[in-house]
Amino acid sequence: MMLPEDLMLLFLDEEDGRVLMDSTSIHNALAGAVLLELVKSGRVAFEPDGKKLAVVDPSPLRNEFLQESLSRITKPMKPQRAVEKLRNHVRDNVMAQLEGQGVLTVEKSKTLGIFPTKRYVIRDHQAVSEIRDLVGNVALGYRAPDERTGALISLLYAVKGLHKVFKGDKREMNARAKEISAGNWAGVAVKKAMEAVQAAVTAAVVASTVAATSGGSS
Repeated sequence: MMLPEDLMLLFLDEEDGRVLMDSTSIHNALAGAVLLELVKSGRVAFEPDGKKLAVVDPSPLRNEFLQESLSRITKPMKPQRAVEKLRNHVRDNVMAQLEGQGVLTVEKSKTLGIFPTKRYVIRDHQAVSEIRDLVGNVALGYRAPDERTGALISLLYAVKGLHKVFKGDKREMNARAKEISAGNWAGVAVKKAMEAVQAAVTAAVVASTVAATSGGSS
């Protein structure tokens, strides 16, 4: 599976499919994961000055979800803007990917017969357990991070979510996540992108929260 799919599974309770974090954090973190996938694919890279990301290889991607995401990078843009462009409908799209793979089922209903709601029913508990065990062991210090687990933990750290999706001491887990985020577990290009994406996700969450608060108080 790709990073966005791995990350979404971490956001779900492995027993009942309950979502463990708020939508704003999930959408921004997933968008960051998508952006990292586009960088890893070689389709997106930093411009020579290192300030903006741009499409450097427009050749089609086999995965329709990633291809649609790539089409949103219409011009060179800063990482935070790229995250903002990629987060629209990102959770629904990632869920569709997981549903297509038979990992879970999305069941739609209405609360009080009026408000649309979704329930996620996990079908492949092994897939969920494997990614949670893999990332959890690194988060708790039992294993060293690699490119996959390092990226996932860095994205969770960016939205202050590690202690919400894993049981453990919050202070210790955050300290470990901070250390992992600063580590050398990826190649130069991916690590540079990860640092930019992590900062962009954090900034996007703050901006979304401020906008929601301002809207609610007007």
